[in-house]
Amino acid sequence: MDLKNLPEGFAEFCASYAEAIKPRALPLEAFAIFIDAVKKQLASPYQFLPYHEAVRTPVDYYKLGLDFIRPLIDFDRSTVSGSLQAINEALSKNENVILLANHQTEIDPQVISLLLEKEYPELAEKMIFVAGHRVTTDPLAVPLSLGRNLICIYSKRHIDTPPEKKAEKLTHNQKALKALEEQLNLGGRCIYIAPSGGRDRVDEQGQIQVAPFDPQSVEMFYLLSQKAKCPTHIHSLALATYALLPPPDQVLKEIGEVRKTSYSPAHLWFSPKIDMEHLSGHSDKKERRLERANAIWREVASHYGKFYGS
Repeated sequence: MDLKNLPEGFAEFCASYAEAIKPRALPLEAFAIFIDAVKKQLASPYQFLPYHEAVRTPVDYYKLGLDFIRPLIDFDRSTVSGSLQAINEALSKNENVILLANHQTEIDPQVISLLLEKEYPELAEKMIFVAGHRVTTDPLAVPLSLGRNLICIYSKRHIDTPPEKKAEKLTHNQKALKALEEQLNLGGRCIYIAPSGGRDRVDEQGQIQVAPFDPQSVEMFYLLSQKAKCPTHIHSLALATYALLPPPDQVLKEIGEVRKTSYSPAHLWFSPKIDMEHLSGHSDKKERRLERANAIWREVASHYGKFYGS
């Protein structure tokens, strides 16, 4: 495979990937397609629409993502638990499900699909992810993003950078929310959103912390669920994927972060349906939103701790 003219750090990524999957065979076909897609992105960046449907032909990027990430996961030690059956039944009745989740790696969508594909293949394939600009602009992330159904938005932490692009980004986000409303009105949609607006990171003691949920983000999706023409249920999702592809310790504004992979189990836990109306009894609207977000975050953080016996 020709590795010339690829981004700085790509060789290190390849080396860590090859080391992580030993002694399992390197997925040469998937790797070749991935490298070719990175080169295409460098030559002519793909422009993601506010709603992006997975590209399945002539290259099946959904399959590419699964084939590329599958060797990294220790399936024997991975777990999936919680209210998946109830979620699947709601979707089968053309009702919607919104998953308020923590977020740990750029490959969370692929990991979720790989852990669900045997028992819930349709859910694994059709889930829609609310995605920030990093995974739609970084040349190493784009090949995997192409294979997913995405609502593409700019997160609050990046909306002002650079300042001259703020108005354009706000307009894009408005179109993305409109597209999300349209999807919910069609029914049978499962939407993944990370209300933290970013990935979980380690604290000063080196411990992974589930990032706090933004009350405005939680409230926005609650309001969207109420406005949807089809019944829409809210669940939380706790996931543990950090070791597979850890993010930088600090939030970076620049594209092109260093990536190192490792072989690791992954874990998912889906909560029962959340009764949003009764999560808080506070009369003040701002405090009520804060209590809701914190209650859902505590549930996710609590179950995240249980993955590791804490």
